[in-house]
Order: sequence, then C-alpha cells, then structure tokens
Amino acid sequence: MLPLTDAAIRSSFVNATKREIRDAVLPDLGTLDWDRLDLLGWRDTTKDNTGYVVVDIDGTAVGVRFTTASRTGPRRRTLCSWCQDVIVADDVTLYVARRGGAPGRRGDTIGTLICSDFGCNGNVRRPPTLTEVGSADEQDRLNLIDRRIDGLRQRSTDFVWQILATR
Repeated sequence: MLPLTDAAIRSSFVNATKREIRDAVLPDLGTLDWDRLDLLGWRDTTKDNTGYVVVDIDGTAVGVRFTTASRTGPRRRTLCSWCQDVIVADDVTLYVARRGGAPGRRGDTIGTLICSDFGCNGNVRRPPTLTEVGSADEQDRLNLIDRRIDGLRQRSTDFVWQILATR
C-alpha cells in the first residue's frame, strides 16, 4: 500500500459524515510499515465501537467507517472473512458499515466478520504450518503466503465495492 497522509485518509471515506471524518482518531502514520500493508485498518481509541479501513482500489484510497454490532451471549470461535486465518479464529468482530451515497443516507448497511484489531495484514504473512502447506518446500510456503495476500486484497476490496454499490 502506498503511504497516505492524514488528509488523504480523511478525504477517502465514502460512508461517513463530515463530522465523523473530522472526529476520527487516526493511527500514528509515521510508525506504519506501508510495504507490509494491504489495507490500513484501525480501531478508534476514543470510541470503543468504531473502526476504519482504507483500501487501494485501482490506485485510489477508499475508506470505510465501521461500527461494531452489539454482542450478546458467549463469544464463539469465528473465521475472519477477509484474512481467513485458521489460527487466529477467536478475536473476530462483526463490523457493520453504512453503504455509500443515497442508500447509506436511507440507513442501508452491510456487515462482515473481521479481525477485531484489523490484524489481517500480519495474519496473511504468518509463516504457514506444515499442515497448511502440505509440503516442506520453502517455495510452497512462499506461494501460500502470496495467495493469502492476494485473497485478503480481493476480499477486502470486494467488500468496499459492496459499500459503493448504489442499488
């Protein structure tokens, strides 16, 4: 992912009000390893139920504001729909986002299960287990990591396209 500025991130949001954008608490951009990010995701430190994701779509940063769905009952082991990491399966949250444009203003939303801390970038780069690879060959391990990265990019981008859909 190309490095982004505070202004570029704030101008990228497609489903947030001007006030929500202004009040968003951004991560420390200077500490990020942009070469290892396929998406920029973070929780708002001042609002426990708010998160943000910025993805690159055809060279353009597109940001989405999420809220967490209220949880009732016991926590269940669940798979993140973006990174699909089979090892980290218990720290996943249902995130809900307003659709962009007129559908969002009418209250239309869409939800998905994502790692609670948006740790998908690290999860897809995690060294795979022998069982996951099915081979001890290092090249097979690297190929699996590349497929995971491609899958994360595709699934997160597909979700953002759903946010942008105006039907």
